[in-house]
Amino acid sequence: MEDSLEDLLEQHGGDCGDEDQPSAPRAKFRSSRMNIQRSSVCSRAYFVVVMVFFHVYILNVIGLLLYVHYNNGPGELVSGDGAPSASVSDRGAALPHPDPAASDLHVEDYSQSVGLPRIEGIRVGHVQQVSLLPDRTHEMRTMSLKPLLFEIPGFLSEEECRVVVQLAQLKGLMESQTTTPSKEQEESNQPLLSLSTDEVFSLLDLNQDGLLQHEEIVSHSRSQDGTWLNPDNLRQILTGLEACPTGTLTLEDFRRVYDVSQRPGQQQSAKPRSQFKQRNKNTWLYQGPGSHHVLQSLRNRLISLTRLPSTLVELSEPLQVIRYENGDFSNAHHDSSPPQSETTCTHTRMAGNKSALTEVSCRYLTILFYLSSVEEGGETTFPVADNRTYEEQALLQDGVDLTDTKETCGRGNIRMKPSVGTALLWYNHLSDGRGWMGELDEYSLHGECPVRRGVKWTANSWVNVDPDHQQQARYQRLVAKRQRAKSGMEEHYQPLSHSDLHQDL
Repeated sequence: MEDSLEDLLEQHGGDCGDEDQPSAPRAKFRSSRMNIQRSSVCSRAYFVVVMVFFHVYILNVIGLLLYVHYNNGPGELVSGDGAPSASVSDRGAALPHPDPAASDLHVEDYSQSVGLPRIEGIRVGHVQQVSLLPDRTHEMRTMSLKPLLFEIPGFLSEEECRVVVQLAQLKGLMESQTTTPSKEQEESNQPLLSLSTDEVFSLLDLNQDGLLQHEEIVSHSRSQDGTWLNPDNLRQILTGLEACPTGTLTLEDFRRVYDVSQRPGQQQSAKPRSQFKQRNKNTWLYQGPGSHHVLQSLRNRLISLTRLPSTLVELSEPLQVIRYENGDFSNAHHDSSPPQSETTCTHTRMAGNKSALTEVSCRYLTILFYLSSVEEGGETTFPVADNRTYEEQALLQDGVDLTDTKETCGRGNIRMKPSVGTALLWYNHLSDGRGWMGELDEYSLHGECPVRRGVKWTANSWVNVDPDHQQQARYQRLVAKRQRAKSGMEEHYQPLSHSDLHQDL
């Protein structure tokens, strides 16, 4: 019985074992299916993660492109006259455009937002493509890096040149012949009243406390003709004042610095000089609203080319038109002046330092237009362009004055022959490293050689900028305030608006 039960169990056990044998491949199959499913899930998750990162990357790229686009402006900006603004390229490669809002900045926001862009010269001989009009492209060639000087042939058409010349003739030209006074003239211009050092000290000492402060020296020494305290005298005195630890000058201190400033040779440095400075005929043409469309177009092209704020250009000097006849010339000079504490810019004088001794021209850049060609002579010369160093003493070579274009025109490092329609652009100042106007670029010294045959017509356009960023902003706000007040009065007195029909050319 027991044997039969054991046999039965063995039989059933064997049967169970026999049944388990085919179940092994099934378990294997299930395991492989689970592995495949897990692998698929992992692949899908990995794919989703990769796609998410890819889309985030694409969105970042698009966002960056939009940021650059809206900060640098679109490919074609629209200027004030409806024409596209300048797009400058290096043989087809577009350079960044200015902020489109820059040309329409409110004067109130001026001090916070505006810088002074500069065109890159790259190297001498480098050519950039400039688009100033919808249907025209100009080549702008770098002529020198010191100063940063460019030549743009065909900036004006011959018809536009003719119109500007005719407008100048209609306005009327005035004779301009300035001379450097001779030694005898200088002596005759000395004051009739001779003042001692003690008397000068007493006159300057307004509060009679026996001490001279900076304000007393500057405020009491301003004079139109600079009779007894010219800029050189004043600079010498102020230098002595700065050297005093107390910031004041006693009578003894003043005697020392004033006597030094009055010595022969102290009042004038060893600068080269010639008898005549310039001889020509000139006039000024208004370029604002109501002026001839050619004059307005010239100004708009200047804004497009330089990428400067339109407000800055519009508040600058009018267009100066000059006629050079046979023998007329202009000696080498700087269009602008170095920034100094005792001077104020002429264009911002209404918002400037009332106690400044002298008013000077502050011109960030110059654009010279050739309105005619010249048969012989009349070149524009840059005597020291691209020299390694600049020294005033070096302008005298073998007793010859390089600023005297009548005698030394052929010695200039760069001489540009007048060609109708061509424009020259150069920067009179360096950058201060913070996007504003810095020191005077002394290499911008230039002059006009005498015309030997024919008649030469040119036009000068200057952009006035005060080296003091805040002073320029105050000036802009003051002008805006006056314009608002004027427009308010015109609206109030409507019947009198016909008086505005007469505008200066």
